[in-house]
Amino acid sequence: MNPLHKAAPPSSWHRRSVLAVGLGSLALPRMAWASPQAEALLRQGGLVVAFRHALAPGTFDPPGFTLGQCSTQRNLNDQGRAQAQAIGAWFKQRQLVPLQVRSSPWCRCMDTAQLAFAKADAWQALGSPRGYPETTGAEHLQLLRKALLSASQNTKGFEVWVTHMFVLADLVQISVNSGEGLVLKTNSAGKPEALARLVIA
Repeated sequence: MNPLHKAAPPSSWHRRSVLAVGLGSLALPRMAWASPQAEALLRQGGLVVAFRHALAPGTFDPPGFTLGQCSTQRNLNDQGRAQAQAIGAWFKQRQLVPLQVRSSPWCRCMDTAQLAFAKADAWQALGSPRGYPETTGAEHLQLLRKALLSASQNTKGFEVWVTHMFVLADLVQISVNSGEGLVLKTNSAGKPEALARLVIA
C-alpha cells in the first residue's frame, strides 16, 4: 500500500512545516521530513502542490450557505489562519514562488491561499462537492486532470491549488488533514499521482 494514502496527523509539538518527499523517505523519522530533496522536487518544476484548506472547525457548511458571503460559510479560525501563514512562510524562506495560485471559491480556501501567497484565482473546479454523497463531479474531475497534465508539462515552475478534502480524495484517492498539501504530477500512464506530502503543524 502506498504510504501516502494514509494521513499522518502531525504531532502537537512539531510547530513547523515539513515536506515528505518520495515513497522511500516516508519511512524515515518525522524529523527527517525536512529533506533537501523536498526543495529540489519543487525547483525542478512540472508540479502542482494541492492543499486542503487550513483549519476551519466543524463539518460541511451551514444549510443555505452562499458563495461570496463568508458569514454564511464555515471559516478558518485563528489556528487555521496561522497555519495558512506558515505555509506561505515555508515557501518564502526558500524563495519558491508558484507560477499560479488557484483556489476553490469557498471562503476558507480563498483565505488560505491569500494568507499564504497573497493572491489566488478562484476556480470552480476546485470547489467543494455539493449534495450527498460528497463526490466531485465528472466534469470537474476532467478539468482538474487536464490542468494537472498541463502543469506537469511546464518545467518552468509549479502551481499551487487550494481545495477540499473530498476533491483531493477523488482526484488521487488520498486523505489529507487540514492545511496538508500533496505534490502532484501526471505520470507516464496519464494518471494523477502524488509524489509527496506537505505537512503543516
